[in-house]
Amino acid sequence: MSERPLVYVTINERIGIITINHPRANTLSQATLERLEVVFRRVLDDPEVKVIIITGEGILFSAGADIKELAPLDLHIKAEAFARKGQALFELIEGAHKPVIAAINGAFCLGGGNELAMACHLRLAEEGTQLGNPEVHLGLMVGWGASQRLPRLVGPTKALELLLTGKRITAREAERIGLVNKVVPDGTVLQEAIAWAQELAQLSAPVLAATLKAVYTGLREGYARGLEEEARQFGMLCENEDWQEGTRAFLEKRKPRFMDR
Repeated sequence: MSERPLVYVTINERIGIITINHPRANTLSQATLERLEVVFRRVLDDPEVKVIIITGEGILFSAGADIKELAPLDLHIKAEAFARKGQALFELIEGAHKPVIAAINGAFCLGGGNELAMACHLRLAEEGTQLGNPEVHLGLMVGWGASQRLPRLVGPTKALELLLTGKRITAREAERIGLVNKVVPDGTVLQEAIAWAQELAQLSAPVLAATLKAVYTGLREGYARGLEEEARQFGMLCENEDWQEGTRAFLEKRKPRFMDR
């Protein structure tokens, strides 16, 4: 596990798979965060990649921030800077113009690892995975965006229950409340995520990007701005070749061959 970099990427069939590789719990140390940002930006800018998957090497997705690094952050300025660093990276992931899938593998996905998964657009988890944000049991609160993303995903009532108690929930419970999209058998999450990514990669890249833009504009700037963005993106897409190809394919009863333009 340690022979590879802290974060590495493999690209195949227009899918970029980013793997966190920080033994043994894939903790998100400052070095890991820095490497993840570099790798993510590279994949995001790669024209050959249409869909991105983030997963963990080995036995789990991520146990979150490195507690050994958190302990010395006694000065409030240092601690706030640490929080903002993670927030900025997860904002980059959430704001990506390509779909990002979290393939949540292994026994648990906790703390900052769970916040990383929340920043992704889609989430798959294995049957045996437990998810949670136990920061309150360390005398802390979440710092990488869960106070904002979790209420949007599961509603404020359930989010407050999870954040104030710090309890873990099963993958099935996470699916039921909307924290993950789908639960898959243990040991299959990457395979399932790749299958989902392959479906998305067959679609028009401008359409995927426009949909993400409209949805997150509404979430961040409000309903009215979201509708404005939706109409703007809709209008621009109607000038694309992919729209013409899609309508022709529909009328000819065949599968469209999108060119991403």
